[in-house]
This record gives sequence, C-alpha cells and structure tokens, in this order.
Amino acid sequence: MCRSIKTLRPPALPEEATEEEIRAAALQYVRKVSGFRAPAAHNREVFERAVDAVAEATAELLSDLQVRGQGSRQAAS
Repeated sequence: MCRSIKTLRPPALPEEATEEEIRAAALQYVRKVSGFRAPAAHNREVFERAVDAVAEATAELLSDLQVRGQGSRQAAS
C-alpha cells in the first residue's frame, strides 16, 4: 500500500527505530489513507492528531513485537 514506508523492525533495521523514523512512517500512512499530501487549514488539526495516533501505535507495536529468534525487544534493553 505505502511503498515509501520502510520496515522499522530488526533485521530490516539493525537498531531500534528512532522517533523521527516512526513519525515519518506515520505521516506517510496518514497521507496515503487521507489522499492528501498536506491537509487544508480546516483539516490540519485532525490530520496531525491522526499522525500522532499512528506514531504512538507504531512505537507500541515495535516495543512489544517479538522477532522470531531474537526474543522480545524489551528483554534486549
């Protein structure tokens, strides 16, 4: 669906994804789903809330995700 969103988990990404990488992926997702590269002024707040929500869900997913053969990411910390 969103070809410009890269995989943010090991082994595709050797180190933990940064907040900036997570937000960039969330922005690409919201752009794709909404059909807007940049929202109009009257939609800016809801657009930004969506990006924040997707970024938060992505960060939670990545922190809880278990990659086969690597155990949980929290255990590696």
